[in-house]
Amino acid sequence: MANFDWRARLREGVVIPAHPLALTKERKLDEARQSALTRYYLDAGAGGVAVGVHTTQFAIREKGLYQPVLALAAEAARGLDAILIAGAFDAREAECAAALGYHAALLIPRRSESPEDLLARARQVGEVLPLVGFYLQPAVGGCVLPRDFWRRFAQIESVIAIKVAPFNRYQTLDVLDGLLESDRAQEIALYTGNDDHIVLDLITTYRGLRFVGGLLGQWAVWTRRAVEMLEAIHRDPDSPRWKVLAEELTAANAAIFDVAHGFRGCIAGVHEIQRRQGLLEGIWCLDPDENLSPGQAEEIDRVCALFPHLAD
Repeated sequence: MANFDWRARLREGVVIPAHPLALTKERKLDEARQSALTRYYLDAGAGGVAVGVHTTQFAIREKGLYQPVLALAAEAARGLDAILIAGAFDAREAECAAALGYHAALLIPRRSESPEDLLARARQVGEVLPLVGFYLQPAVGGCVLPRDFWRRFAQIESVIAIKVAPFNRYQTLDVLDGLLESDRAQEIALYTGNDDHIVLDLITTYRGLRFVGGLLGQWAVWTRRAVEMLEAIHRDPDSPRWKVLAEELTAANAAIFDVAHGFRGCIAGVHEIQRRQGLLEGIWCLDPDENLSPGQAEEIDRVCALFPHLAD
């Protein structure tokens, strides 16, 4: 662990699952299963985990679970070469993560926030931990961020990576163009968060830039297959098989993330796959109204039957 160069690993490109939250049927933290999830990811070959992010449920904060959940992941990863990334809204959360041994903070945007306010928060959080930018799609709480924002964001010296997840090609290119207009394009690692475009992001080069890895809710399930895929893409990004796999993975993601209902059941969909794998006891979320959408379980049945090779 002492010789673990996590920055170099991040630049090379790894699988980083967005870590879910394990709850009991009483909607209390299931510490044993929470720790087991972290071990599952690292045993599967993931390069690290991202905790306290959208897939972990933002409501962990109001429930007093932010520090306990981050602590469980840090303990499960102790002694292993794992990159620990904490979702953080502010410097206080980043300080909590830093005290637990986290390497970097993923800055979470707010829907009603201006680019200027987000840049101000970024500078504050970046004084505590190295910073991972996050273009979060508006459908689940993000905001639209123009090219000039990303140029200015990239110029913050503490920025080491950007998770690009607007689920929109035009907005994805805004990030890349903004990064290229800064003077730090070669210093910042690009990670796809576009769960609808994972494989194509990873095999595409744009003006000399490429995505080296992924920080994804989709990679919270079937993680060993994700690791095998990323390693194979790094070896041979030009193989024609990726164009086939790209469409299959996107089709599976549509069911898991509940695209038909505006992503309403996306976290429950991730939980449902993990329940079927035996990793979670149930699909409970902190919000009792957050559940699978009508017909979503049947859609998950369908894609699991169509694409069994995607599963662990």
